[in-house]
Amino acid sequence: MAGSTARSSTRRGSTARGRTGRTGTPRSRTGRGAGAVAALACAALLLAACGSTGSPGAAASGGGPAKKDGKVGVILPLLTSPFWQSYNDYVPKMAKSGGVDALKTVNSNSDPAQQITDMNNQLNQGVAGIVVAPLDSAAIAAGLQQAERKNVPVVAVDVAPEKGKVAMVVRADNVAYGEKACDYLGQKVKKGKVVQIMGDLASVNGRDRSTAFRDCARKKYPDLKVLEIPAKWESDTAAAKLDTLLGAHPDIKGIYLQAGGVYLAPTLQTLKSKKLLFPAGDERHIAIISNDGIPQEFDAIRRGDIDATVSQPADAYAKYGMYYIKAAMAGKTFEPGPTDHDSTIVKTPSGNLEDQLPAPLVTKENVDDPKLWGNTIK
Repeated sequence: MAGSTARSSTRRGSTARGRTGRTGTPRSRTGRGAGAVAALACAALLLAACGSTGSPGAAASGGGPAKKDGKVGVILPLLTSPFWQSYNDYVPKMAKSGGVDALKTVNSNSDPAQQITDMNNQLNQGVAGIVVAPLDSAAIAAGLQQAERKNVPVVAVDVAPEKGKVAMVVRADNVAYGEKACDYLGQKVKKGKVVQIMGDLASVNGRDRSTAFRDCARKKYPDLKVLEIPAKWESDTAAAKLDTLLGAHPDIKGIYLQAGGVYLAPTLQTLKSKKLLFPAGDERHIAIISNDGIPQEFDAIRRGDIDATVSQPADAYAKYGMYYIKAAMAGKTFEPGPTDHDSTIVKTPSGNLEDQLPAPLVTKENVDDPKLWGNTIK
């Protein structure tokens, strides 16, 4: 859930928008924050010298040949979201079915510096591979550099790194998330004020979704007025800012939640407290589309509290994270193009490959589909 001037994970290549919303280099953790994280990484890893981040194609050195088998470290960004809780549950199952000897997952607790320390700890334990969901797509370069020095392959899940080498990025197309949300609200609302509750704009996911939604609305739905809440994947921040915004704009017609796992509950509670929560079909209903595909969103769709969500594939993230790390440890490489699992591998501007997994739109018409991962967990 992190930044540079390019969307580092999609087939579209335009300038990213930073925290201020102005076009240009975003105010992300790429500067002082990333430097501080890198400095902490140096202190944490005394056995290796920390230099500048190498290019994605830089040759590894000092670690000997990559291991064809061995233990795999799995590092989570956080466990406060139902989405990541579900991913965490899938990891051991997918590792077992994929023949991967995965260690118990490590939770970085939403701290990018801790995530680098976690990677270094795994490397010092002698893991043969790492699967990590980066918290900050710039700061993660420090950990990737150490892995490359030790010839330990890394697969990134959910977030594409801006710099540093990974064997594969396993991720859905986050630009498509924003566009799907825009199209859904554009067709539902047609005219009026809509708000997108954004993620962390230091995250490529937050930027991709935000920019895509904004651009789509401007180009295709000029009668929509887009308001924005930068909430940094924080539920308390989302609730407080939405409460303030609704006080100033009680005539909101639609809401886009960029992460249902953290924004769904506070959004519904805030609407309820403002006496603005009405079921779908009521003329006073505020149309809501979310992202994640967690069971709680499905229940909210069934109740009529929200209208739709884009199902981010937690099961496939775990499955193909294990698949690609096993392949990388065996020395297998891939090329851009369609896969055998209904996705497409693309080359990112950073030079890494990304498997863009499908993420279906879920509405009341298909919310009970047993194939959706949100319907397969308890």
